[in-house]
Amino acid sequence: MMKHLTNLLSLLLLFTYSFAYGQMDDYSYKRELNGVSAQWHKIIFPDDIYGKISQDLTDIRIFGVTAEGDTVETPYLLRTTNGKTSISDVSFKILNVSRSASGYYFTFEIPTTEQINLIKLDFKQENFDWRIKLEGSQNQKDWFTVIENYRILSIKNEITDFKFTKLVFPDSKYRFFRLFIDSQEKPELTSASITQNEITEGTPRNFAIRKFSKREIRESRQTEIDIELQMPVRVTQLKLAVNDPFDYYRPITIQFLSDSMKTERGWTYNYSNLTSGTLNSLEENVFKFNSTTVNKIKILIDNQDNQPLTIDSVQVTGFITELIARFTEKATFYLTYGNNKATKPNYDISHFADKVPVTLIDLKPGDEMKIEKENVNETFPLFNNMIWLWSLMGLIIVVLGWFSIKMLRKE
Repeated sequence: MMKHLTNLLSLLLLFTYSFAYGQMDDYSYKRELNGVSAQWHKIIFPDDIYGKISQDLTDIRIFGVTAEGDTVETPYLLRTTNGKTSISDVSFKILNVSRSASGYYFTFEIPTTEQINLIKLDFKQENFDWRIKLEGSQNQKDWFTVIENYRILSIKNEITDFKFTKLVFPDSKYRFFRLFIDSQEKPELTSASITQNEITEGTPRNFAIRKFSKREIRESRQTEIDIELQMPVRVTQLKLAVNDPFDYYRPITIQFLSDSMKTERGWTYNYSNLTSGTLNSLEENVFKFNSTTVNKIKILIDNQDNQPLTIDSVQVTGFITELIARFTEKATFYLTYGNNKATKPNYDISHFADKVPVTLIDLKPGDEMKIEKENVNETFPLFNNMIWLWSLMGLIIVVLGWFSIKMLRKE
């Protein structure tokens, strides 16, 4: 009796594993991958695929069907061509602080020959609006202008908490830098950092906008901008073009339509935040956020007591998503997707990304095909619901334990 129950339990566990293991018919769509000719290939996703893939891109698989009819799974890596920013801190020391009738001077010495292109400043004052000039010199006698009439600003009150105190300028290599602040009040510099930012450009894409609408909400004193794209795509940043000659700084929130539900009163739309910040006249109004699949975007600008801004256009940008796959068997391969129960795969190659060749052959996915589902109800009506499956397993374990205790008592 004991032997029979053990065998039954083993068969049930094996069935459970095969039930949970993902196969091609667990997914909704597939595209054939033609031209597999090497061990490594690169696949660039078509735009119309994102609306059928989960937000975290975990329900993507590459399945192959061999000549014998077996199904094999091909490991892959996901990679986004969004470029990189390398930040290198540069050592320096403040030589002196001096004053003239026009304002205050801060002189920095950089003992190395490194280039710099960014200086971040922090002051004790919480509210100021200063114009500055930055000069460079090799000997502290001959000074050359790096930037001038550059504005730094800090506003902190019950409504606004905004600060812009970073100096961005072209690569410059001087031993000495002199910062002039046009202020009668002494700027109390609490800290400064000097860095060299090296930006590796990615492969951006600007997406077409199907609908653009803007309205002013008097009750909340907000400008609301609604954007609908041609289709759901992967987006990483928005750029707003403001056509107003005056200075401004307005809190801004950017959201995307994350869910919708039909009720008796009509459709209910739920929006989730992508990012928030300050729309201002001091810098380029580019707002970056984690790569997200979006179709509809809502922008809320808090005008407070100010007149609404003139928003000429909004640029929606994303970066190309690449799938790097390693093929080791001969088969007919399919890119499959569309399974809201799928979890992120765990492949060995994720630990060896540095082994991926630099040059990869592109594979273009074929036309989308809907995967026909097998009628599981005809064969396994009992196990269509996992509750039945686990209940039966629990019952068998209880029975097995009861017989084990009974046999021990007889001994």
